[in-house]
Amino acid sequence: MQPIIVAVDFSNTSIHAMEYAISVANKMKSDIHLIWVDKFSSQESVYPDTSNENRNEAKKRFEELIATYSAKLVKGISMDFKLKKGRIYREVDNMARLTEAELIVTGAHGISGYEEFWIGSNAYKIVTCATNPVITVRHDFPIRKSIERILIPMDGSIETLQKIPFVVKLATLFHSEVHLLITHNSHLKSIQRITDKIAETARVYLQKHQVTVIEDCIIANDLTKAVLTYAESVDADLIAIMTEQETPVNIMLGAQAQQLINQSPIPVLSIHPQEKFSLV
Repeated sequence: MQPIIVAVDFSNTSIHAMEYAISVANKMKSDIHLIWVDKFSSQESVYPDTSNENRNEAKKRFEELIATYSAKLVKGISMDFKLKKGRIYREVDNMARLTEAELIVTGAHGISGYEEFWIGSNAYKIVTCATNPVITVRHDFPIRKSIERILIPMDGSIETLQKIPFVVKLATLFHSEVHLLITHNSHLKSIQRITDKIAETARVYLQKHQVTVIEDCIIANDLTKAVLTYAESVDADLIAIMTEQETPVNIMLGAQAQQLINQSPIPVLSIHPQEKFSLV
């Protein structure tokens, strides 16, 4: 299987994301590549050059992490690390492309110290920059051995179907139950029918691949809040969304996707839309 990339800055948030990635990698039979980025190493920096010191410290801490966590990996799975310089989101995406990664995992929030480098904006930049699927996970989400329930909010854009194949892959590996949630922010039947038809396409595809599907519908002005409330009500282990959509009837566009990632107590799987896509 293709590897999983984990962005690490040695904060509690990023270590927790690594622990989450281990549980996923064991099911996917994927190696784990940890990446640390020295974003302060620049000729334009007004700070003293501490790049060698930073890299030596990072190398030491990675070696300690790998020594500690290798025992948690199933047989045949390995974990290594890379030290990079530059912008965090670019280096994470570059590494994912170079290794043909299956998935990127990153912490969604930080609190203090190292964590400040990962608050909101950096995690979201990784999500929006990366062409690979990205899972963002909060520091306080309990690590579970399985992903039993995956929530898929469906809106009226055709791009929303692009998250379905990867969800099928996860659902097949984890024997997950998929909750297909049709979301409406309008009471107009003509608009609702568009979303209903797209959701039907998703349902047929999921059932074709023998995934257990539970379907529901919500109508709300604040769809971010409504989706999160629903996710908690069904005890979802993962929420799958699209990061960018350009149609006028979309739901999870830009700021709303960011709000969901930042506010969700549940890990969020973000899929970037591709120019060429066919759900067959």
